[in-house]
Amino acid sequence: MKKLEELLEWGGTKRDITFLILSAAALLASIFGFQPLPFDMAWVSVILCGIPIILEALIGLITAFDIKADVLVSIALVASIFIGEDFAAGEVAFIMQLGALLEDLTVARARAGIEKLVHLTPRTARRIGKDTEEIIPAEQVQAGDILRVFPGETVPADGIIISGETSVNQAVMTGESLPVDKSPGDEVSSGTVNQFGSFDMKAVKVGEDSSIQRMIRLVQSADAGKAKIVGIADRWATWIVIIALSAAVLTWLFTGQIIRSVTILVVFCPCALVLATPTAIMAAIGNATRHGFLVREGDALERLSLVKHLTFDKTGTLTYGAPQVVAVHSFQKNFSEQELYAKTASAELRSEHPLGKAVVRCFQASYGERPAPVESFQTLPGRGVSGTQEGHTILAGNQKLLIEKQISLDTEAQTQMEHYIQEGCTLILTAIDGEFTGFLALSDTLRDNAPETIAKVKAEGTVPVLLTGDHENAARHIASSLKIDEVLADCLPEDKLNWIQQSQDQGFPVCMIGDGINDAPALKKAFVGIAMGGVGSDIAVDAADIALVNDDIREIPHLLALSKRMMVTIKCNLTFSMILNFIAIILAITGILNPVVGALVHNAGSVLVIANSAFLLKWKKRG
Repeated sequence: MKKLEELLEWGGTKRDITFLILSAAALLASIFGFQPLPFDMAWVSVILCGIPIILEALIGLITAFDIKADVLVSIALVASIFIGEDFAAGEVAFIMQLGALLEDLTVARARAGIEKLVHLTPRTARRIGKDTEEIIPAEQVQAGDILRVFPGETVPADGIIISGETSVNQAVMTGESLPVDKSPGDEVSSGTVNQFGSFDMKAVKVGEDSSIQRMIRLVQSADAGKAKIVGIADRWATWIVIIALSAAVLTWLFTGQIIRSVTILVVFCPCALVLATPTAIMAAIGNATRHGFLVREGDALERLSLVKHLTFDKTGTLTYGAPQVVAVHSFQKNFSEQELYAKTASAELRSEHPLGKAVVRCFQASYGERPAPVESFQTLPGRGVSGTQEGHTILAGNQKLLIEKQISLDTEAQTQMEHYIQEGCTLILTAIDGEFTGFLALSDTLRDNAPETIAKVKAEGTVPVLLTGDHENAARHIASSLKIDEVLADCLPEDKLNWIQQSQDQGFPVCMIGDGINDAPALKKAFVGIAMGGVGSDIAVDAADIALVNDDIREIPHLLALSKRMMVTIKCNLTFSMILNFIAIILAITGILNPVVGALVHNAGSVLVIANSAFLLKWKKRG
């Protein structure tokens, strides 16, 4: 079975190229009168390129009564042979197959960037046991297995490094050109490449759940044939076949010249019309891929071109989704802000709370050193942490903790705290030796490129909207910073769903951009859903039409502009092909075109349509 599949695969593009080369040589021989065989050399093209077209037409008619372009081409071929125009028949067959090959190559080029993912699937893994080390197929890796990855090897599963330090090339997942340093506790993704040091990791997501497999599923679901406008073109093609046959019969009846009827059939094949949409869609998908998008649905870009509102989730989409220390304030002269920061970080060093981990991470990033550990560490659930260091008792937590310990706050401190709370910050209050010392303000910071992105979205004529589950203060602060006028805060998943439904009921198609599980219903309900593929949850990605793999939201305005450009290209292709067909049929009826010239005119139109679509592969809006 495998050998048969390989033979059929070879029988695709390679076979077509071989047949086209032989057919071109035969047609040239026919033109120059070189006849080494007892029949016209044009018959080589008829047999090699024409018979597959006729067979495909017959199969479509018999199995599904499917009237498409190949039906008209087959009739034109048979009619040309019937009246002795062998060269015209060979030329029609040759140029039709050439057009089909160009389409295949355009589609292949468009999808080449995403199909590389399939070849990056890890083949083997090195599993570590108590006293053993074995190489196993990657698909046998189980969640919880300890794996060892050497330099130059592909990471076999999603997981967490437990020992060793290295640099990992994550270009396949994030688009980053430089390797990223990794150490214990850092996450690694399947399909990425370990570059320098070896490391041991614990597998977390394996098999179909791994990052690389998730991306591959997105690739496999990208199908231009799902686009609604393709169905329109197919229906037009059916009517054109009927019109062409009627015109050919009537011309024969009124003029008595069958050669004119054959010419009509040759020039009125709706190939350019049928090629107009899928080639443009696949070229646009290829362009989107190079800008970090994986398009799951063929009609997603068509729908995106109609979007009026672009709704954003806040956390992880417009922000980085990780709290950062944005301010440190000390109210005790004995402790500088740096000392307060260090004491708080020391108290939080062993904390499992996300805010505590954020304080430690930010302190290390700011000062390049690990905070000194405290003694007698204790977690106070729902309030904070405590510990001792160099004879000082340290408390770090929320206001409940200080009230419980009967530690008061002065008016100045309360005023400063209220200011940060109004901006949507979360505060960690620190008391040393029973006295309030100061606080750290933490906030989810805006992505550096968020303001530029929102400005360009507005320039595309699309209204940005912020839908977030965060509190009103945080939402308003972010919206004000980005100049977003429409904001809906404190949203539950059903609130986002209802807002999108109401907007679309009023005739304003919505594109939703989100990353979390809570965004999945909204992504599914929206006219177009775009998931942050890097930080987003599996459920969010599965619910979306498009995934932004590298989370670079700067590319969203490009996607909006690309979708509109794609629709312009499709409309130009359709208009051009229809006008060309009608002009050609008039010239054929009047006898100006003969079958040979008619074939050249018609098929030149198909090639121009494909070439016009191919320009989308590298298109980028200027300015």
